[in-house]
Amino acid sequence: MSGTQRHTEPLDVHLIAVREGAAGLEVLLSRRAGDVYAAGCWHLVSGHLDGPWEDMVAALVREAREEADIVVDPADVRAAVTVHHRSPADGARIGVFFEVRRWQGIPQVREHQVCDAMEWFAFDKLPEPMVAYCRAGLDAYRAGARMAVHFQEPGDPIAYTSAADRLVLVPEPGGPGTVPQEVRAFAERAVGRITGWTDESWVREESRVWRASGAEGGTWYVKVHQNDRFHQREVSALRGWVPGLGPAAPRLVAADPQLRAVVLTAVGGRSLHGATYAPEQQRRIFHRIGKLAAAIHTSAPPRAAAGTLPLGKLERHLDGARAHLAPGDEEFTRATAEKAAGLPALEAVPTHGDLQLRNLRWDEDADVLYVIDFERSEEGPAIRDFVRLSDAWHGRPDLRQAVMDGYGRHFTPEEEAQLAALCVLDSVSGISYGAAHGDPELVERGRRTLARLRAAQHP
Repeated sequence: MSGTQRHTEPLDVHLIAVREGAAGLEVLLSRRAGDVYAAGCWHLVSGHLDGPWEDMVAALVREAREEADIVVDPADVRAAVTVHHRSPADGARIGVFFEVRRWQGIPQVREHQVCDAMEWFAFDKLPEPMVAYCRAGLDAYRAGARMAVHFQEPGDPIAYTSAADRLVLVPEPGGPGTVPQEVRAFAERAVGRITGWTDESWVREESRVWRASGAEGGTWYVKVHQNDRFHQREVSALRGWVPGLGPAAPRLVAADPQLRAVVLTAVGGRSLHGATYAPEQQRRIFHRIGKLAAAIHTSAPPRAAAGTLPLGKLERHLDGARAHLAPGDEEFTRATAEKAAGLPALEAVPTHGDLQLRNLRWDEDADVLYVIDFERSEEGPAIRDFVRLSDAWHGRPDLRQAVMDGYGRHFTPEEEAQLAALCVLDSVSGISYGAAHGDPELVERGRRTLARLRAAQHP
């Protein structure tokens, strides 16, 4: 033992009683009153163990009955978070916070000498003043942590203030959905305390994406790119041409090249991937997609003609896709590549690089189309942004026409030829990637596109 005094710190129990309110989840709080610590501040129903014969759960059940007049079944008590706390006066204690979502009775003040109010509050509208210790436990709970340290400094106020937020979450062992501690720290330096992390990573991608909810309100997206190239592309686009799209795209809040991480403002709407709409609404949305593509491609002056089509990886992709190709697919792919090699180069403009329905969000109420995910953005022929969109309008000439109307022009013959070639290359690449990563949906999409393109060549 390194110290000269063994600590015997008291243990508190705290009730996080949660219910579904009109605007979302709510938590029960009481206001301390009288000759007690932190009088006038809001706090959770809480208390100490009565002695060595009382366990933590029994103490919580007792405090719920004594303070709030509700009966909690021990079987309904759930462990939430444990907080090692030190007050500004230098006294330390262990707080064990429990979640309860079911009880008998209506919560009401029972101990009027130490409490003068008891109310329900939305988690994103917690009252002030609030005991900093209690707020730390709730913030840690909302962040999904299992353990935290909250050591206040001498002179810190008893009531919570963001200027003296001492909460430190203790990281858990890594696993799916876990936010690395260094990424948490980077994001919180950018936007302040984050109390909620939701993993929203796309199943096919190695990049990681989380939706982050702030302690003071606000929502952001935190993304870690799978390689330096994707990070540089996305940051360059977000600092370069993306701001010209206005509210249709997220804004870059912070970037860290060492972590390959970014913090972005959240955009609204619902992903178009898998969404269904009436035909008239579909045409309206696709018209907006065309307008958005035009805004992207005209966000900077065009440059000299771009290089040749990306044929260098064809053999590697064919090797990975061959077992899944239909008879004649490989010959068709090679013939297409041979013709594409002789196509004229097209001028280069800013492109999204992965413009497809899953990267587009439609907010019907606000009448806004949003675009996200710029890690494949680079200068190139404008037609590359229509490769994956062409799957979405297949069999629907009205949707293709809606895109063209929004775009403001039809494709030139040279662009049509490049679009067909790029679609073939993208299909083979997708089949190869899907086969290697156990993604049958991606394999099937590539096979379906090849069949469509072959049928279009020989109607």
